[in-house]
Amino acid sequence: MREHDPPPGLMADIEAAYTDRYAAFHRVASAIVGDPDLGRDAVQDGFARAIHRHRDFRGDGSLEGWLWRTVVNVARDLRRSRGRLILTDEVPERGVAGGEVWEDPLGDVGACVAALPERQRMVLFLRYFVDLSYVEIADALEIRVGTVSATLHGAHRALRDALPDPSRTVLRDLAA
Repeated sequence: MREHDPPPGLMADIEAAYTDRYAAFHRVASAIVGDPDLGRDAVQDGFARAIHRHRDFRGDGSLEGWLWRTVVNVARDLRRSRGRLILTDEVPERGVAGGEVWEDPLGDVGACVAALPERQRMVLFLRYFVDLSYVEIADALEIRVGTVSATLHGAHRALRDALPDPSRTVLRDLAA
């Protein structure tokens, strides 16, 4: 094994994370960049970066958290380079698309989530759409676990304040 090659155990763990959690990584990356094809590119580039920079993983946190951070950062870089800011689970804007009127399946909830600050959207998305723990979210976003908790609480409060009464039941369902 050459000096710059990842250790075989680490490579197997990275491959297992890719195989087992690809759909979740793709969902998050697609939501960040606003396009499923670019989301695939972000996942591929993120895992390639993780393999290339395997020495950056010191084992202080979980490997999956480090992989999430890598993929999220690649997706953010890609989004910045495209000048887009979307994070609503691949939901396009309400309006006319291809001659058809498209209705947002999340209705008011999708619009309110899209209006949240980026950190709140990221924490909500990673918690409820990917089912990451607070510790994994903290690792992925390079923030403290207490910040995850406070950010999630702030997002819930903002959504409760912004949503009309009938849409609030969606929030209760998410929190359950």
